[in-house]
Amino acid sequence: MPNSPSDAVDPLLFDVAVIGAGPAGLAAAVTAADLGQRCVLLDGGPSTGGQYYRHPAPGLGAARPDRLHHHWSAYTGLADRLAAHERAGRAAFRGGHQVWALERTGDGFAVHVTRGPESTDRATVRARSVLLATGAYERQLPFPGWTLPGVVTAGGAQAMLKAGLVLPGRRIVVAGSGPLLLAAASSLVTAGAEVPAVVEATAYLGYARRPGVLAGVPGKLVEGAGHGGALLRHGVRLRPRSAVVEAHGTDRVTGVTVARLDADWRPVPGTERRIDCDALAVGHGLLPQIDLATELGARTRTGPDGAVALEVDARLRTSVPGLWSAGETNGVGGADLALAEGELAAHAVAGALPPAALLRRRSRLRAFAELMAAAHRPGPGWTGWLRPDTDVCRCEEVPVAAIREAVDELGAGDPRTVKLLTRAGMGWCQGRMCGPAVACLAGPGEPGPDRRPLGCPVPLAQLAAGPSAGPRAELPPESSAGPAVESSAGPTAESSAGPTAES
Repeated sequence: MPNSPSDAVDPLLFDVAVIGAGPAGLAAAVTAADLGQRCVLLDGGPSTGGQYYRHPAPGLGAARPDRLHHHWSAYTGLADRLAAHERAGRAAFRGGHQVWALERTGDGFAVHVTRGPESTDRATVRARSVLLATGAYERQLPFPGWTLPGVVTAGGAQAMLKAGLVLPGRRIVVAGSGPLLLAAASSLVTAGAEVPAVVEATAYLGYARRPGVLAGVPGKLVEGAGHGGALLRHGVRLRPRSAVVEAHGTDRVTGVTVARLDADWRPVPGTERRIDCDALAVGHGLLPQIDLATELGARTRTGPDGAVALEVDARLRTSVPGLWSAGETNGVGGADLALAEGELAAHAVAGALPPAALLRRRSRLRAFAELMAAAHRPGPGWTGWLRPDTDVCRCEEVPVAAIREAVDELGAGDPRTVKLLTRAGMGWCQGRMCGPAVACLAGPGEPGPDRRPLGCPVPLAQLAAGPSAGPRAELPPESSAGPAVESSAGPTAESSAGPTAES
């Protein structure tokens, strides 16, 4: 929908601000610009692509980044279209702009961003509407030895390979639950690593409960078969209904103990087996990154995997007027679903009817996402592999014993009270790493949404200085939308010069 004549008097007010330049955000920004919306695409990383389309560092001289990705042409096509819109003045990509808060205003939203600890002030972007596409982060379930050097997340292992063209080790066990394990293991063995085992806590039988859903996404079956074929060719053993219950080593991981699990994910005594390795890539699925929306009061839902996602309607509108959501923030479902939802949400923002084929594709992919979430939901018995001295919150070094003391002896019955009594979740990551585990140990009950006044660490100097030219400050020219190092709209765990403010 083109801008009305009255809009010309305020060139600093965008029609829509898209937060996150991964698959969902990139598709949304390009589609919104196609439909005549004046759009700004914001991301904490220097380039588009997000974690999924992470690029090798330019200095590495990677000639074929497509070999590290599925459907790389989908990304390059969107990046080229965005660049064309930038040249025509219909869209603006702003890398290195990490959003730390959203604020409702009389004409829409003020999107507050930080440009890093080295900047002396912050920027504020104004837009009539906001489309949230901040993706997800990995769910970690602690176990003895999980803080050893050489233990990385499954997604982290892929990030090292995609961005740095390096491996976390030479002999790498891949463990946890979810489809990311197969993708990570396939990438690692193709890059030359030895993967003695993929240890999956479920048995994949949950997918068979809805054959009609599987039939609707043949591309997912082909993709899974491709990963399985790569593992078979390299002699990788798949160990279903099993988990790494301990990592061994002193200065670095040297091996892991794997045990069979019962239906509730409790380790079966007598089934333990040690596997030697010099690295462990472990993860139990992904959690939607939704704190910018929940701080505005957006309603949420609990998915089949126990993860909290945003509640949206058929046009991907949240309960907050003017705020849309696309991709993993609505429930983790992969890049194909994120691309479809980004395009669909952009149509809704522009007030345009989406193609019927797009609605059907999104419906099929979302149904598969719900099936996938149910198949890999963590069982309650995983706490059986913990020991009293196992750190749950690694930032504050809070062990299991302290959390159980807070619950059993001090009467804590919810994660917030546990946090106040033990400092679990008060560290640098603000509970993003340990939050699910702390909530599980705190007692029964559905998890609540993340609520953080600040979406990422912000240097105190920036908060004190405020925007350099007030809330109407124009953004300076930034890098193009072409490939660069990496992209992440969500909170980071990188060090920051000087003190920061966090919730």
